[in-house]
Amino acid sequence: MTDAVYIFAQKGDLAHVSLFLWASAASALLVWSLKEQAASNERFQDFVEEIARLNRLFED
Repeated sequence: MTDAVYIFAQKGDLAHVSLFLWASAASALLVWSLKEQAASNERFQDFVEEIARLNRLFED
C-alpha cells in the first residue's frame, strides 16, 4: 500500500487517490444505507401485517 501511495505522490496524483477513496467510501455508505432501508421496510411491513391480523381477530 505504501508503495502505491509513494508512486502516486511522485507523479502528483495523490488528489486522485484521495478522491477515489472518498468516492468509494461514499458509495459503500450508500449501498449500506439502502440495504438498511430495505430491511427496515420489511420489518415495518411485518408489523403492519401483524396489526391487520390482530384487527381481523378482534373483529370477530
